[in-house]
Amino acid sequence: MNVQAPPTNLQPKDFASDQEVRWCPGCGDYAILKSVQRVLSDIGASTEGTVFVSGIGCAARFPYYLSTYGFHTIHGRAAAIATGVKLANPELDIWVVGGDGDSLSIGGNHLMHALRRNVDVQYLLFNNEIYGLTKGQYSPTSRIGTKSPSTPKGSMDTPVNAAAFALGCGARFVARSGDIMQAHLVETLKRAHGHRGMSFVEIMQNCIVYNDGVFGHFMDKKVQADAQIRVEHGKPLRFGKDDEKGLAFDAKTLSLRVVTVGEDADAEDILVHDETNPTLAGLLAAMEPPDFPVAMGVLYNNPASSSFDRDMEEQMQDALKDGPVQISDLLTQGHTWTVS
Repeated sequence: MNVQAPPTNLQPKDFASDQEVRWCPGCGDYAILKSVQRVLSDIGASTEGTVFVSGIGCAARFPYYLSTYGFHTIHGRAAAIATGVKLANPELDIWVVGGDGDSLSIGGNHLMHALRRNVDVQYLLFNNEIYGLTKGQYSPTSRIGTKSPSTPKGSMDTPVNAAAFALGCGARFVARSGDIMQAHLVETLKRAHGHRGMSFVEIMQNCIVYNDGVFGHFMDKKVQADAQIRVEHGKPLRFGKDDEKGLAFDAKTLSLRVVTVGEDADAEDILVHDETNPTLAGLLAAMEPPDFPVAMGVLYNNPASSSFDRDMEEQMQDALKDGPVQISDLLTQGHTWTVS
């Protein structure tokens, strides 16, 4: 868990800056901003102990709209710079904000290494399946057939599954939520903040101008009950308006299947969510409509014994025990030779 000063009594409004919020009217980023401000208040964050780091894109304007410290960096490099900030001052509470293009295209390499190193930061990926700031080009998460200025006949690229990517990189905390799921998003972000090490949260965010309604088939409130499954640790994986459906494990195919309780399965056949199980997390992350509901919530949470920044601090303290060392001595130690 991030180390900070004693909890403050700041309200959500206290985390709003004096800058005019400038996103398109109806953009999902407004709702996410409100949720983050609520979370900062609820966890007792301080403005001077909190830092928001972003790259380039619509989501990257986030630091301007918060009264905390912030760093609007360059395209794709937010994870790398956030790593440097955390190593330089481990006491700071670091949040990273990036879009799907910024995070998974030019920034994919940096995100991968931050995840595998388990740097103690929160990474919020705003996924709208499009490049919004640069006027609607398809992104790494855009679906096959997505028509955009750069793909007028439809994208042919196989999209990246952000949650599966994070799991594949060795992330120890992977979760999903959505911009209109206010209560769910707030609780998910609190869980992410309480995680020791790097937490990754994919937030489904609607781009009202260039990709409006792309998540409507599972995010619209009228279809959420059947098209989503809210996963909670230790609870059966059930969904539907009356919880009549559930997920069972098919031992023959080593895969999940949707069943209806009382028809083709009994209640005891329904899997119970275990967020410490990486195999189950991978199966849940891969589910897509229309055959499966979309899994929302904490898919995986299995903290490591330490984190990269804490290990780095311990190593530095251990090195200092040997006294001051000249960098020239370090560079010339070991295998050296003289050319004459």
